[in-house]
Amino acid sequence: MTGVLLMTYGAPDGDADLPRYLAAVRGGRAADPALVTEMARRYAAIGGSPLVARTIAQAGALERELGAGYACAAGMRFSPPSISDGATSLAERGATRIAGICMSPQWSPLLMAGYERELREAGERLGLPVAIAGAWHRERLFIDALAERMREALDGLDDPFVLLTAHSLPKRVFEAEPGYIAQLRETGDLAAAAAGLAPERCRWAYQSAGHTREEWLRPDLVELFPEIAASGARDILVVPVQFLSDHLEVLYDLDVAAAAQAGEAGLAYHRIAMPNTHPTFIRALASIARATEAGLADAVRTRA
Repeated sequence: MTGVLLMTYGAPDGDADLPRYLAAVRGGRAADPALVTEMARRYAAIGGSPLVARTIAQAGALERELGAGYACAAGMRFSPPSISDGATSLAERGATRIAGICMSPQWSPLLMAGYERELREAGERLGLPVAIAGAWHRERLFIDALAERMREALDGLDDPFVLLTAHSLPKRVFEAEPGYIAQLRETGDLAAAAAGLAPERCRWAYQSAGHTREEWLRPDLVELFPEIAASGARDILVVPVQFLSDHLEVLYDLDVAAAAQAGEAGLAYHRIAMPNTHPTFIRALASIARATEAGLADAVRTRA
């Protein structure tokens, strides 16, 4: 049996867990109390992050899509259930090999190395071969799922301006791995074209810059709102091209903070629904899982 592990960063289990979670995300550095307070406010505003539950639901839907011979689970980098927990659960269900999928279609060795390391450590502990999917930002079914979500959101809107967004990065990360940003931009371009959007009605922007003093990539989407409003647009549609489920950066950064600033600029805010367990997106994950089995076959031959 092949085990498939969907991996993402996780979420705090309430306010009491927030300091631990933020320290884990920050490489062990304790967060300033003011940041802890601010993040607690944001999580409270959205009723807590649904990311873990959404990823578990995606794993369940993927298992049903893949059918016999597969078991699927979720593993978090910074909160329970951990990547090790997820791999162990797959082994206990009879998996003899594990394919890992980072829940980010674009691949960055710098940003995703921790996921690969933890998966390989779990495989060694369990005595199972593992393989991890690389970039799948051009996967046809993933692009189709994004385009479907875009067409759903566009239906009924009168010529909205579309902002394609991705999580901002420190400039130093971009300079070290410019190819990662190129993958993000390619995903956005492919999805916009598949949705039938005219290039002049779309623009690229970043969101969710971190709370650090270093320079982050810009423009932030809210910086573009006045200019877009001045062009005559009345509706704006935000399309995150790397987020695959509902979580803080969608439900707060976009739907609360950005939506308020759009209103101040005279724009009506709209956002596409996240892929979550959309059937086309689950089929995309199934395609990636099956492709990753080739890597598992290589791993088995190497171990033989």
